[in-house]
Amino acid sequence: MRTGPSPTARALRTLKILQARPGVTADHLAARLGVTERAARRYVGILREAGILIKSVRGPYGGYRLGRGTRLPPVVFTQEQALNLVMAVLDGQPTAIDADDPIGSALTKVIRALPESVGRQAAALWAYVSATTDRRSARPAPATTSALVAAVADRRRVLVTYSGESGEERDAEVDPWAVVVRYGRWYLLGHSHRAGAIRTYRIDRIRVARQLPHSYTPPDALDPVAMLEEKLGTGWEYPTRVVFHAPRAQVAPWIRPPMGRLERDGDRCVLVGSTRNPMMYAQEWLAAVPFDFSVEEGPELRAAVATLAARFSTALSPSRPGTQPGD
Repeated sequence: MRTGPSPTARALRTLKILQARPGVTADHLAARLGVTERAARRYVGILREAGILIKSVRGPYGGYRLGRGTRLPPVVFTQEQALNLVMAVLDGQPTAIDADDPIGSALTKVIRALPESVGRQAAALWAYVSATTDRRSARPAPATTSALVAAVADRRRVLVTYSGESGEERDAEVDPWAVVVRYGRWYLLGHSHRAGAIRTYRIDRIRVARQLPHSYTPPDALDPVAMLEEKLGTGWEYPTRVVFHAPRAQVAPWIRPPMGRLERDGDRCVLVGSTRNPMMYAQEWLAAVPFDFSVEEGPELRAAVATLAARFSTALSPSRPGTQPGD
């Protein structure tokens, strides 16, 4: 007579599911096992009786999670996974090419632990590829980042000491909604109680982050990436208003969210935003947009565009004033 899997077999399968999907709920676990929720909870109980630490977390992000220190089978990579891991590390942190770099050292240990058949190509990729650092990237302190992520997970307010561009440090109490990685930079997105508004903070500029006992509830349907992009384009020192003499549909693919909000205006479109660095805005962002435009507002941006235009005009001159050909 044919019987189904034994309770022990289902308990072991439960363990594999918990390894692969931390935070799985009882109903999803039951669906994966093909049993009732009551039975799924019983298999979790069997694992706990065997000494495996499994935590139950309540709430919308809750579920079953394996406790820290739980002894698990060795991690096994396919060759494709190993190659993608090395490429992702070098893409995000080019200095890992150096074995003395903390991330490079950790990557070396991972590669050495791989079976020869899997690790050979990964080791060759790590040894012979060259990488250059993105000048826009900035690596924050791992301890600070970890503290902020823990506060996001626990929904606890934090007291941060933030260093501005001038080097002046200030404290702020923040409800940390999310940590977002964008173009090699790490940001904390949340509500500042000092400003009474949503704020973004570069984590590499946060000197101290201390969790406070106050709890908070994040906004419903929060989209951290979209909100960060929107905030990076508003609230800066110098307002900007640029009219593009082309339809919005053509211009939109060339506009980065931090440049501002792009609005339709008949056969034209208008970019409304702000910046703290008008010259960067002009020569790195506006100059890259292949459509005619006019700067309607923002004397600082108008001056930056004029300076850039003068440079290009000089570049087209046969020779510089006061020089002779061949000098």
